Amino acid sequence: MALNDLPSSDRFRLHPVEPRYAPMFCFALLTAASALASFVFACATPFAAFAVIAAAVLPLRGAMLVVFGTWLVNQTIGFGMLHYPVDAKTIAWGFVIGAAALAGTAAASAVFHQLPRNRVVGTFLLAFVGAYAGYEITLLAATPVLGGAGAFTPAIVARIGLRSALWLAGLVAACEIVRLLNPFGRGRAVRLP
Repeated sequence: MALNDLPSSDRFRLHPVEPRYAPMFCFALLTAASALASFVFACATPFAAFAVIAAAVLPLRGAMLVVFGTWLVNQTIGFGMLHYPVDAKTIAWGFVIGAAALAGTAAASAVFHQLPRNRVVGTFLLAFVGAYAGYEITLLAATPVLGGAGAFTPAIVARIGLRSALWLAGLVAACEIVRLLNPFGRGRAVRLP
């Protein structure tokens, strides 16, 4: 079913599985992605991409819970397996990252709910820009207290943004593959033009 055939409440959302399975699917997809990203990128986990996917699949409350869960996975791996230093500054940054991920989720959800309902690719792009901006601004706001402002050079922010955009493309592709395989009997999804 094409995007224009979807009821207006379904537009701009990915539908890889039936709505009753969406929270479980989204949580599984994003926690697996978070675990992989945590091992590969450590402190550069693509939370903005996770925020957009969660906001595209779930209502705001569910998206926030799923992103919070991905943050918990990331922190558990960081402190438990990657041996992040257990000091006040590192723990504080962990909480700031969680707040930033939730800010990005709220921004992505707001974009999905506010923009016209006939521009899917543009809406996903703007949702990503909003999520990434919300994420980075929240992180930057903590630097006067926690330090680390040197990590916000245009080159670093652009590189992390590009990496996060690539993760978003991969996660959208994963959602579409699941929809095409149709493991839970779902027959419709947003089709990107």
